Amino acid sequence: MSELLETPLTAWHRAHGAKMAPFAGWNMPIQYEGILAEHGHTRSAASVFDICHMGQFVARGEGAARLLALAVTHNLDTLKPGKCRYGFLLESQGGVLDDLIVYRMGGDHFFLVVNAACAEGDFAALSERMPGLVENISARSGKIDLQGPASVGVLEKLLGEDFHDLGYFSFRESAFHGQPLLVSRTGYTGELGYELYPSREMTLALWEALLGDERVRPAGLGARDTLRLEAGLALYGHELDAEHTPAESGLGSLLTSTAPYAGHEHAADIRRQVLVPLALDGRRAARSGDTVTLPGETKSVGRVTSGSFAPSLGYAVALAFVDKAHAGRESFSLMAGKSVLTARRARLPFYAGGTARAKLR
Repeated sequence: MSELLETPLTAWHRAHGAKMAPFAGWNMPIQYEGILAEHGHTRSAASVFDICHMGQFVARGEGAARLLALAVTHNLDTLKPGKCRYGFLLESQGGVLDDLIVYRMGGDHFFLVVNAACAEGDFAALSERMPGLVENISARSGKIDLQGPASVGVLEKLLGEDFHDLGYFSFRESAFHGQPLLVSRTGYTGELGYELYPSREMTLALWEALLGDERVRPAGLGARDTLRLEAGLALYGHELDAEHTPAESGLGSLLTSTAPYAGHEHAADIRRQVLVPLALDGRRAARSGDTVTLPGETKSVGRVTSGSFAPSLGYAVALAFVDKAHAGRESFSLMAGKSVLTARRARLPFYAGGTARAKLR
């Protein structure tokens, strides 16, 4: 087994009692004081998450915009400098190789953020589709997510700058200790928040400075997962994979590009399954891989992709790929070990009280 990779904050996590575990080849903090406490604090105040494991690429040079538009599903024709957009990297049959955010820094200059487990394959695919125009800068970059309704006040106090005018999925260059800092109003929690991109060397100093504010606490990947699930956000390898198209994952509305990008012929196909949101009766949660059946039957009609108790709601929720012939039904059963859990069709987001899209001005 290969040695786990470490972020610039790994030593800090260990020193402060974090429960560590492998994630996508990295040694990552799962929790500090507990998932429920960290989840609640993010919803009510602000938390910081170590997300340095994510891959970061730069695409630039003559023709970069044209070639990137052929490589990913993002509509670059409507993406202006200072804005970023969520979308997909597809294989030829429309399956999702990864989901990623593309930042437009300038005309032919882009910044891409990809999933840690997919970074190597993503870089290879993008390099093939955009030869000589993609650089992997992951090794020299950091990433800290500041999330929660208090985050704008925390950020303004720390950087001495007004961020109330920075809209959702917008970004700008700032500075911390005289060094460049990219500040993006994005996140993965359903709450108002910012993704911060310091240099690798400045990551620890920024982390500790953010935690110097009494409104901020550290949170691990456990709370990040319950927060994103409540918000109905997909996790690669669960709700998104190479076996399903974006449309099958319920994200067909994002396919607005008219460019003939790789996989475009099949991106909107619904071939076999559809992702269905489910609310369970009670706190007992189903888990990824659990079988979905129709009530009173034992034949599988799908599988759970993600499931958890939803702390903000007081009951368990799940996402599941269900055979398209049955996806419109209202009731299902989930086989959780030896237990049969009752589930009903729900709507996304499960938790609608998030502040992510709040207008600050």
